[in-house]
Amino acid sequence: MSLIGSRRRALPRGATRRRQPGRGRHDRFDRWLDRAVDIAVLTALTVGGVALVLHLLL
Repeated sequence: MSLIGSRRRALPRGATRRRQPGRGRHDRFDRWLDRAVDIAVLTALTVGGVALVLHLLL
């Protein structure tokens, strides 16, 4: 008796975790937090770039 093909559902493969559907309120918070982090990183990169340019020019 072979066990090949006896599973009804295939096991997930790969390192990327998929988001579970139906989390509702947590999804909105996660998206808001992702947006806030993106804005903070872009602001820090912009300020750092301007500071570097000013330092090199002056």
